[in-house]
Amino acid sequence: RVYGRNAAAVSEALRGAMAHLPVDINPRPPRRNSFEVSLVKEDGSTVELWSGIGKGPPRKLKFPQPETVVEALKSSL
Repeated sequence: RVYGRNAAAVSEALRGAMAHLPVDINPRPPRRNSFEVSLVKEDGSTVELWSGIGKGPPRKLKFPQPETVVEALKSSL
């Protein structure tokens, strides 16, 4: 549930910042106990916007603030 709530918050923030950008949650099965956000560009390349794999404990460090991901997205475009 925690992962789903955080994914919903991040996707809502991304949609609010860039309405024309499609947002997919888990297009492939996710890694266990991980939270990552990636940008897939038109040419097929992938840019990692956030990874909580090396973060924590505590568990809350594994999840980004939505604003942090939006800023990473803007700098990647």
